[in-house]
Amino acid sequence: MAYTRGNLAVQPKRKEEVNPLYREKTKVVTRRMGLPLQEKLLYMLTLTVFVLVASGLIWRYLHIYDLNKQGQQLDVVIAKTNKQIATYQMEKQKLEQLVAQKAKELGYVPADEENSIYVPISSTSADNGDNN
Repeated sequence: MAYTRGNLAVQPKRKEEVNPLYREKTKVVTRRMGLPLQEKLLYMLTLTVFVLVASGLIWRYLHIYDLNKQGQQLDVVIAKTNKQIATYQMEKQKLEQLVAQKAKELGYVPADEENSIYVPISSTSADNGDNN
């Protein structure tokens, strides 16, 4: 243990001063330096790029949201239209049945195959209709 002066792990203890008359205080002063113009421009350019990319993404999401909303509204309209078509088809069937019943009440008889009259379409009947 004779070699202790070169070893940093073993340092001799310092003598403590018992009553110092004054105590030295040091104050660290840091001066703020302004950023250079090129660095300011680089920061502003970076910030502008981020804002543009973010606004582009937000605009695309808004467009997608609007398309989804329009699609849902169209689905509602299609469902309503399908319901109307179904009710109109039911009314059509009822009216077809009513026509047959009303014809029987008025005394009409359904035409037989034997009594059917076939009228061929001729150019003279088409010409008569065009002269009006």
